[in-house]
Amino acid sequence: MPIRVLIADDHVLVRSGLHALLRASSDLEVVGEAGEGAETLRLAAALRPDLVLLDVTMPGGGIAIAQRLKEAHPELVVLFLTMHEDESLMHQALHAGAAGFVVKRAEPSELLEAIRAVSRGEIYVHPAMTRRAAATADDDGTPERASAPALATALTPRELDVLRLLARGNTNRQIAGLLGLSPRTIESHRANLMGKLGLVSRVELVEYAEEHDLL
Repeated sequence: MPIRVLIADDHVLVRSGLHALLRASSDLEVVGEAGEGAETLRLAAALRPDLVLLDVTMPGGGIAIAQRLKEAHPELVVLFLTMHEDESLMHQALHAGAAGFVVKRAEPSELLEAIRAVSRGEIYVHPAMTRRAAATADDDGTPERASAPALATALTPRELDVLRLLARGNTNRQIAGLLGLSPRTIESHRANLMGKLGLVSRVELVEYAEEHDLL
């Protein structure tokens, strides 16, 4: 089945270009377009897309819209697309529950890769932003991560369960069976916890779990 995408951007030309790009891929289907926050929320509820491609600075505030989308539809994947290459904004986006952050100067193939990656349950951060994050790493070259006390307050009990099971090598489908949830719900929990912890890969997730004695 194709990935059903809702495009949310306040610029008509941008929406048209994105629509044309996604329509050319047989595994993607654009189910609607929105130009501001309230319309995005309404269409997400009515159309039930798999993914919302969301502009950070659209009317209504992209971060606030993402939070409301995830509250109403935990299984929905949110991918931010923005012209702002700001590390702080990227972290806000991931903490809001977004599964990815792509800058608008990305190549079309990079955007398509991001859509497919987050739809598989992965976290995607555009290479331009990972380089910025590396540049702000601490003195020993390791990006800063949340402390153990912060972990307890940042993650919900269910996210901690998913973190432990992912770190032990279980797939989303296996975790869904163990916890009695749907694979899409597990994907949502995975995106949320990785966003909160600032992690971008399963390797980092395993390292984090080991460092905090969660295995």
